[in-house]
Amino acid sequence: MKYMLTMRATDEAFAGMSDTDFNEIIETVGKYNDELIRAGVLVAAEGLDDAEQGVVVDYSSEPPVVTDGPYGETKELFAGFYILNVSSKEEAVEWAKRMPMTGPGFKTEIRRVTSIDEFPQDNEWIQKERAWREATGQL
Repeated sequence: MKYMLTMRATDEAFAGMSDTDFNEIIETVGKYNDELIRAGVLVAAEGLDDAEQGVVVDYSSEPPVVTDGPYGETKELFAGFYILNVSSKEEAVEWAKRMPMTGPGFKTEIRRVTSIDEFPQDNEWIQKERAWREATGQL
């Protein structure tokens, strides 16, 4: 089963890391990533750019409204994510507990990534997506 671990932090937590040497951050995260790789559970991992560089598309009106970052509510911003292929939610939780760069103001949300196999296979759109995934080597 695949699980997405989404890293979140408050503005204060990010600010508290501003004095941390970037090379130290890279080494700490790199060691964690290496553990995931050696365990054979890492599918993907990416950090996200600063929220000020992002935008929000709000669909509550027509046409949708696009707002530049930082977002209106910055209590908890997504900082990055991991996708792990593990045997259970409990195993995903155990990996999340070992995540580096944590402390007050940091959280990790864990959600299962659904598989295309869970959808009706006789559906035209599911068949098209499956064909695309096979053609691009994603199945």
